[in-house]
Amino acid sequence: MKVLLIDTEPERARALEVQLAAFGVTATVRPRPGETLPEAIAREAPDLVIVDMARPDRDTLDDIRRATSRDPRPVAMFVDVDDPGFMEAAIEAGVSSYTVVGAALPDVKPIVRAAVAIFRRYRQVEAELHRAQTGLRERQLVDEAKRHLMKQRRMTEPEAHRWLRRQAMERARRVADIAAELLQKDEGEKGGNG
Repeated sequence: MKVLLIDTEPERARALEVQLAAFGVTATVRPRPGETLPEAIAREAPDLVIVDMARPDRDTLDDIRRATSRDPRPVAMFVDVDDPGFMEAAIEAGVSSYTVVGAALPDVKPIVRAAVAIFRRYRQVEAELHRAQTGLRERQLVDEAKRHLMKQRRMTEPEAHRWLRRQAMERARRVADIAAELLQKDEGEKGGNG
């Protein structure tokens, strides 16, 4: 596992690196001077990002948001101050694990594991939602195409459904693609006559 470590406290960064190495992290890398978080992620392609800050700020959250929207990956954040509002904003920005630490750094192994597990689960739910939304849009498209066929060609609903399925099989295409094509063709014809 490769970890990108963003840290404002050098001593704590060294302690974190020691724990990460003991946990089996093969490489701990840091951003170059003046490099933004999205740039560092693009350059290093880490498996996990750890942000360890005494006083995290909104600029850091903006960097996390930009980085995770382009190139999603688990982000664990360690902070010194318990701020529920900031925690909510951090999670909204893409932080998978938000941990308030005191003077002594906690065992990072379970925190890292949790951040990765939460990130994977979130991505799975996101993918399932995308599939469900796509399926719903396709069903609506097919229903609209059937209504079009029923109105324009005076078909019954079962006839319109069979017509779409037959076209899909004959052309080795999906029913939703045939429905979209039919509706686009109809729109083009309306536009040409208007």
